[in-house]
Amino acid sequence: MNNKEILELAHWVIAQAKKAGADDTAVNLTKQRSIEIGFRDRKLEELTESTQNSLSLDIYSGGKYSSHSTNDLRRGELEKFINEAVSMTKYLNEDPFRTLPDPKYYTGQENIDLKLMDAEYEKIESNQRVDIAREIEDTALGQSDRIISVNSGYSDGHFMTAKVHSNGFEGWREESSYSAGVSVTIHDDGDGRPQDYEWVVVRFLRDLPPPSKLGEKAVERSLEKIGQTKMPSGVYDMVVENRAASRLLGNLGDPLRGRSLQQKSSFLEGKLGSKIASEKFTVIDDPLIIGGLGSRLFDGEGMATRRRLIIDHGILKEYFIDTYYGKKLGMEPTIGSPTNVVFEYGDKSAEEIIKDIKKGIYVTSFIGGNSNSTTGDFSTGIIGMYIEDGKIIKPVNEMNISGNQIDFWNQLVEVGNDPYIYSSMRRPTLHFRDVQFSGI
Repeated sequence: MNNKEILELAHWVIAQAKKAGADDTAVNLTKQRSIEIGFRDRKLEELTESTQNSLSLDIYSGGKYSSHSTNDLRRGELEKFINEAVSMTKYLNEDPFRTLPDPKYYTGQENIDLKLMDAEYEKIESNQRVDIAREIEDTALGQSDRIISVNSGYSDGHFMTAKVHSNGFEGWREESSYSAGVSVTIHDDGDGRPQDYEWVVVRFLRDLPPPSKLGEKAVERSLEKIGQTKMPSGVYDMVVENRAASRLLGNLGDPLRGRSLQQKSSFLEGKLGSKIASEKFTVIDDPLIIGGLGSRLFDGEGMATRRRLIIDHGILKEYFIDTYYGKKLGMEPTIGSPTNVVFEYGDKSAEEIIKDIKKGIYVTSFIGGNSNSTTGDFSTGIIGMYIEDGKIIKPVNEMNISGNQIDFWNQLVEVGNDPYIYSSMRRPTLHFRDVQFSGI
């Protein structure tokens, strides 16, 4: 089906649902294709392709709500599917908070091309995909005789969706994505088997780093871990690599959502307008970045998106609130989930930040642990490098940090100028002062 046919089908589904007795309906018609390739031990271990058309249908009828999906888009079968969906909805309990968004939130959509689709996507041939994954593995294997195993991969995807609501919304989105990378395990001098990876995601094929660079970087990161040990417990400055920082920032995700607020499982409940972090911490949700991995003109409910200040120099300014939880909480809906998360960046690179550290630990990854979204208490293991007098001294592992999220984020003293560009969360290097580490 072409774009026009997909939209026509969505409107036909709306009409059929109305005819069957639905008060309101939301339809998402999606067409997607994905290809994945994996190499291991110089053999093509994985080659999968998936092409799928699907339809999801939300029914609002008599104050009741249900959600359904199917991959059979033949109109005869769809008509039966729709009739059954509407009929089943009548058996559910009423939920007065389940409605489509007020149409006023559909308006104000930006009229810009976010450039989410790579025009070159259809030109990629299978041998190119295989060659990329193979070159990544070949490069990695050639870097060291300490290598035990290498797993390289490449994938790409093409996604189109049409969204139509019975109360006036109609939207269309088409996007592409590519990912490639490798994980490497090596021999340590003892019994250790350090491992690391280098993996990236981009919108356009031209933005993928050279395959050889991915292989080299993954091996370099793995070799840096040789001889990693625990350090004595104590208070250290903590510098978190931008790639690894998503783990810390992810702990703030659920507590910022309407569902957690309504279910009393957020340590950020009632904190709107309050200081929850250091003044160095400014977080912005920006759905309108050209080519951004999280960019979109409308959200999952069809509401027009816009740039939103979530945390302003440590002050909590907005939650992520969708229509349902907005009604339950008596709050204005904003957006149900993050798009592109960006920060107010500093003026130093990671290297420049490390140079100023007297005694600290450069965290390159987190292992295990948990974070309680209700209390904000957290505990997690870390892997990284010990820093002394501005220099990387040795690798460390199996140390732990713990505390409370609000106390912790108030210890942030500096952010880097280096957003991680291979994610919708463009986090920089983060520098925390006087963090208690548990080690030996």
